Amino acid sequence: MFKRIIMLMFVMSFLVASNYPLAQNKDLAPIKLDLPKPMFVGTPTNLAVPNLEKPLGKPRPPFYAPKGTQNIALKKPVTSTDKYPVIGEISYITDGKKDAAEGYFVELGPFSQNIVIDLQKDFNLYAIVVWHYHLQARVYYDVIVQVADDAKFTKNVRTLFNNDIDNSSKQGKGKDMHYVETAEGKLIDAKGEKARYVRLLSKGSNADDLNHYIEVAVYGK
Repeated sequence: MFKRIIMLMFVMSFLVASNYPLAQNKDLAPIKLDLPKPMFVGTPTNLAVPNLEKPLGKPRPPFYAPKGTQNIALKKPVTSTDKYPVIGEISYITDGKKDAAEGYFVELGPFSQNIVIDLQKDFNLYAIVVWHYHLQARVYYDVIVQVADDAKFTKNVRTLFNNDIDNSSKQGKGKDMHYVETAEGKLIDAKGEKARYVRLLSKGSNADDLNHYIEVAVYGK
């Protein structure tokens, strides 16, 4: 009996420490993520990128949010600092298609670029998932995800993710880690923040100075 109590306490502490809800919380459910086909297997070990997180080595665990949470960015309007993409269309970013093949991604100009998604009204946001490019293992620099109350990002700006380790994008020095792009995308906890506009910044990758987006999904209610 004592061993069973210890085991139960261990399991409960694990659930609290992660995003998993306790079993009795029936108001939460895992968000539905339709993932694309992986285009490469494993993570290269020769990526000379500082502050690079280690691969999980297994599928990402489910992310729980209030029931009824869905991708509210689907088909919503997107604008960009690069009005004339090198490849593709800005609308690809919220078209729901996450494949890495040609015809599914947009290629923005070099150096620092950003995109803004207008959700068209306020939502409580729980997760943002971004697929930059997963045809091959890449690491994008200065990945910053912000939400705000206005399209120009002057009102109530909140930063949800920032791996700009030297403040080269002038949004503040970030503490988050660089990561390798995969078919799972990068999931960012939005912590229920209420906002209408979502902005994502990047500044090239270890492959070149260009910026890419396949899809951005915003899960809210």
